[in-house]
Amino acid sequence: MIPLKSEAPRRSLGIVNGLLIAANIVIFLYQLSLPPRAGQALVASLGVVPASTGRFLTHGNLPAAVVPIFTSMFLHGGFLHLLGNMLFLWVFGGNVEDRMGHARYLGFYVLCGFGAGVVHILANWGSTVPTIGASGAISGVMGAYLVLFPRSKILTLVPLLIFFFTVRLPAVLMIGYWFLIQFLSGLSTLGEANQGGVAWWAHIGGFLLGAVLVWRLRQGRQYHYYGT
Repeated sequence: MIPLKSEAPRRSLGIVNGLLIAANIVIFLYQLSLPPRAGQALVASLGVVPASTGRFLTHGNLPAAVVPIFTSMFLHGGFLHLLGNMLFLWVFGGNVEDRMGHARYLGFYVLCGFGAGVVHILANWGSTVPTIGASGAISGVMGAYLVLFPRSKILTLVPLLIFFFTVRLPAVLMIGYWFLIQFLSGLSTLGEANQGGVAWWAHIGGFLLGAVLVWRLRQGRQYHYYGT
């Protein structure tokens, strides 16, 4: 299922969300401009490599262990990888930013991406495969959206064999189905060394972190309101 549009109303433009999308696109175009060997070196140095992270931590080189977790969020492995991530960010990010505010949303996005990277490292400890992409941070945005707008409808493209049709699905159903796929896929990869492909545990970790953070934020606001 592919989300196309959120029907939750919002009062402001998703300025930060748009800038994040633009940044990812510009950096991807820069990746395309590099010769193949230079592009591979860029991914190897700025992507998350769990084995390298462990080695840097062992030698007390914290910056070298931490920086790739941030830089990997803005690199992508191909056009479809970028397109899929930016579509999900476009659909869900604007409403979350509208509810959180611009500055808080930016910090939230980066924190979710960092947390997703940490979960990926722990679940793939010792792997030498570089991991890149914004999907961990975007998963956090989806977790926040589910908490903030559980009754909202999502216009969704659904493939059926060779046919495609659109349907308006409740967010709890569409995002819940997405998370179930991530979780089951993540379980199937446990214990596999140097697993390439989709970073399922980054998605799981980012989603859960985003949901918890925004739930705590919402609870704090409610407590403040009723206490005054």
